[in-house]
Amino acid sequence: MKNLLAVDTSTENCSVALQWQNTFLSEAIESPREHSQRLLPFVEKVLQQAETNLNQLDGLVVGVGPGSFTGVRIGVSMAQGLAFSSELPVFPVSSLQALAQQAIRKHGAEAVVACIDARMGEIYYGLYRSKNGVAEAITEPAVAVPSADLFSEHDLQGFYTAGTGWDNYSDVLDPDKKLKYSNDCRLPLAEDMLTVAVKGEVSAVSAEHLEPLYVRNEVTWKKLPGR
Repeated sequence: MKNLLAVDTSTENCSVALQWQNTFLSEAIESPREHSQRLLPFVEKVLQQAETNLNQLDGLVVGVGPGSFTGVRIGVSMAQGLAFSSELPVFPVSSLQALAQQAIRKHGAEAVVACIDARMGEIYYGLYRSKNGVAEAITEPAVAVPSADLFSEHDLQGFYTAGTGWDNYSDVLDPDKKLKYSNDCRLPLAEDMLTVAVKGEVSAVSAEHLEPLYVRNEVTWKKLPGR
């Protein structure tokens, strides 16, 4: 069993989860403007509760997006800094995949359409299936204007929804109401990123190669100074 710390600030949630030996701990709060103040105290809290430290872990997990540009930068920068300081590998996990994993965990979903409100009249979205209880991508994360034709190539019968994209665009995206709505899976959580990293097919990267997943390609990522 991997001993991993997961952090995510890619959306409104600030979320941390720790898998340490037989102990699981998590902290999460919806605080979109307080990520930079809350994330490190959450990390310190779960490590103290488990009576361990970063140097005893096998790696870090981070939500790399897509989501809020500022939130993604905060989470990835924090994970990069922690990884450099402790010489730990990092498992990057998509926030959309984490949403799909949450629907699998809570509802036993076999397939999920994850959508995050991308603002400016657009959504980030991805389709996932459950493979041995772990979210596996059917499509790559993408951004688009919500439309009834967006998923026309896929038979969505039996799919569950997940993510804030369904809050404002469900009537446009699913006019025939074919989908199963999981309204308690709005924001990704670090605990589901842990599951994806431990049980899924996620390759670890070094801190210097950790990059955010913006999807919108006009945003330029700048690594920590001197890295």
